[in-house]
Amino acid sequence: MPASALSPTTAFIILLFFGVLWIVFGWWLGRKNESLDDYMLAGRNVGLAFASATAMATWVTSNTTMTAPQLTYQLGVWGMVGYSLGAVGLLLFAPLAIRIKTLLPHGFTSGDFIRKRYGKTAWRVFLLISLFYALGWLISLGMAGGILVNALSGLDYHLGMSIILLVCVSYTLLGGLRAVIATDFIQTIIILLGVILIAFLVIKDVGIETLHTNLQEDHPMLLNLLFPAAIMFLFNNLLFGVGEIFHSNVWWSRAFAFREDIGARAYTIAGLCWFPIPVVAGFIALAAPSLGLNIPSADMVGPMVAGSLLGTTGAIIVFIVVFSALASSLDSLLAATSDLITQDIYRGHFNRGATDAQCFSASRWIIVGLGVFTWILCVPRLTTLASLLYFTGAFVASAIWPIVFGLYFKWVGDKAATLAMVCGTGLGLLAYFQIGFYVAALVSCAVSLLVIVSVSRLEKVNFNFESLSGEES
Repeated sequence: MPASALSPTTAFIILLFFGVLWIVFGWWLGRKNESLDDYMLAGRNVGLAFASATAMATWVTSNTTMTAPQLTYQLGVWGMVGYSLGAVGLLLFAPLAIRIKTLLPHGFTSGDFIRKRYGKTAWRVFLLISLFYALGWLISLGMAGGILVNALSGLDYHLGMSIILLVCVSYTLLGGLRAVIATDFIQTIIILLGVILIAFLVIKDVGIETLHTNLQEDHPMLLNLLFPAAIMFLFNNLLFGVGEIFHSNVWWSRAFAFREDIGARAYTIAGLCWFPIPVVAGFIALAAPSLGLNIPSADMVGPMVAGSLLGTTGAIIVFIVVFSALASSLDSLLAATSDLITQDIYRGHFNRGATDAQCFSASRWIIVGLGVFTWILCVPRLTTLASLLYFTGAFVASAIWPIVFGLYFKWVGDKAATLAMVCGTGLGLLAYFQIGFYVAALVSCAVSLLVIVSVSRLEKVNFNFESLSGEES
């Protein structure tokens, strides 16, 4: 990595500028929060432009801008194409958003649905899956912040990770979901412009023909469309992305927060706009062999290529883009996970008579606690971003069918849903360790489907969907 790519001083100034900007903006927006609905769900009145932007920006995570290049570097063309299939999750969630808003007009979290639809046992299993996934995603985002700063400027990993976590925790704490959605809108514009500019400069300075020739001579497997591991990853990532979105409270909270008539359009627009971003981000990694870079860790390939090829300008652009992507996901995840813990654990298990004011206060403390806990787990940096991310695939893919069938079909019962999540997760984890990260979600989803259909035939349930619409069950 050239020493001139980005100086530690420049990196620190960028972090300080955007950090202060987002925190002040979050404080300013937070003044409008007068109720729990305002803080958790932005008053349930988010319009189309902000709805589309927040859905897209939240899904353009550090994993998109940094893991997509990593997977392209490791798996070739199918790596970036496979990652782009994450857009399918957004597109498929579009009709679900309407159904969710209709069935649970007073809902706060995805846990509300599972509790009312399947009962307490399935609810608690689902909460374990959701919280494990949320913590895994939070850690991957925190790690990515430190990796970004270190790769582009040489600034210490722990310092960069700490600053980014502090900034996101601060403005989420001050402004709630209203601040998250508003900052996401600005971050979406930055991400789109930045990624397009980087790809243009790579094509202009290196050229597609040069990239192809060098890859064909030195790394032909990266161009091999029959690369077995990459093909498995293609389908695994499709199901992983669907599982992430369908189960996560990040997306359910937005379904509750969006206006009643725009949820489906917002998710459709977000999915279509998101689809090309992993391809563009992954494309950057294909320049690494041509540049002769020594990549110490595969998850650093994106920032290192941009910095090496484009110098200070490229490093600054990548830094701002990935920082925006980090913030847009980290704030959303902090807010949504805090909502889940507040509503489903604090109010659902420990203080069932909690008032909205008590939940408002608890939610803020929980955001701080999540930030501190994430920081502690990010310090050792025990694995790569992709390994950590796809470990959670076995968990989230097991929840796809309980969510989908539970929203649309009366004949699915609590035992079927519970066993589907438990068995899917267990066998998915076994596949992760025995075969590889690229099949965990695939196995989990298949097992979950088999179990939920088989057990439902025995249960013979006839659920009344009207029971979901009340404020309490």
